[in-house]
Amino acid sequence: MPAAKNSIHELFAYLCVPDTQKAIDFYAEAFGAVELFRLTEPSGRIGHAELQMGPSAVLMLNDPFPEFGIVPPPPEGIPGVKIHLHVDNCDEMLRSAIAAGGKQLSEPADQFYGERSCKVLDPFGHTWLLGHSIEKLTPQEMQRRYTELMKA
Repeated sequence: MPAAKNSIHELFAYLCVPDTQKAIDFYAEAFGAVELFRLTEPSGRIGHAELQMGPSAVLMLNDPFPEFGIVPPPPEGIPGVKIHLHVDNCDEMLRSAIAAGGKQLSEPADQFYGERSCKVLDPFGHTWLLGHSIEKLTPQEMQRRYTELMKA
């Protein structure tokens, strides 16, 4: 693998939502997020907000800015785009997300790659994968299991 000319220090999910305040409330209730700060226009539109999610994850949010091409996804979500939260217990986190207004997309289930996981759609059109480790696997063992799964 070639050496990078610049180092990447962090990766952030940055979501446009139809109503940032409602999203902050949802993510706080569903996932335990804590607001770090926000930048608000005089009109009240939130241009930027940051939420702490666990010890090392920061989620960035903003209201729509269609004049700059910044629009939220449709309520049913965007195919191919998902956010993964690695949590202590995906079953409990799913219950919390549903209680906060999320829509369950899949039941929690043990997966071939050593994780128990499920999917939830938030009220703003973003799909969240919730998962926790159930066993430590090598990439080779994951590949073996994946190959077997695909043969079935």
